[in-house]
Amino acid sequence: MHEEYALLCAEFPDPVCALHFDTPFQLLVATILSAQTTDRRVNSVTPELFRRWPEPGDLADARPEDVEDVIHPLGFFHSKTRNLLAMATKLVADFDGVVPQDMDSLTSLPGVGRKTANVVLGNAFGISGFPVDTHVIRVTRRLRWRTIRRGSAPDPVGIEREITSCFPPGEWTNLSHRLIFLGRRYCHARNPDCVSCPLRESCPSSTIAHPNAAKRNDR
Repeated sequence: MHEEYALLCAEFPDPVCALHFDTPFQLLVATILSAQTTDRRVNSVTPELFRRWPEPGDLADARPEDVEDVIHPLGFFHSKTRNLLAMATKLVADFDGVVPQDMDSLTSLPGVGRKTANVVLGNAFGISGFPVDTHVIRVTRRLRWRTIRRGSAPDPVGIEREITSCFPPGEWTNLSHRLIFLGRRYCHARNPDCVSCPLRESCPSSTIAHPNAAKRNDR
């Protein structure tokens, strides 16, 4: 595991959050919007969103239809708008408009789950956090970095606990970034690019080192 992670560090030496933001509030909003869409699409709408509603109080007072017009290209814009307005309203009412810096407070906000909270903690505040998204779930399974239980749905909290137990807290955020980058660039859900992958020699799912692995990749 650690030898493979060293290769990931060489491949992605300076990982940064793919979402564009200047403040913790902006990152919180962008991360909520990133569900079921790409970071690139989120980055295409957030400049206008942040221009019109730069602070929690502004967003809390926004008309839902106006917000929907801006984020419409992302899909699920009705539910995302409801979450954004409810989040901003609670942020103003319970936290004086300041994004909190702990897991329990963040996850008390509408639309904020553990993954979103970990993104904000790690990237806005430098507090150890390990976001588990679909890329992390897929890559850690293919690498056999975690226990695989056949027939059971992936447990993001269990995956977070299992993977972070093997790395120092100061590495958790960058570890998540690097696994996500690996998933986006090489370890695709379908047709992974094992030929180009930096872990092709050691990965137990590699079609290069293990020609029959393609049949096992998505089990």
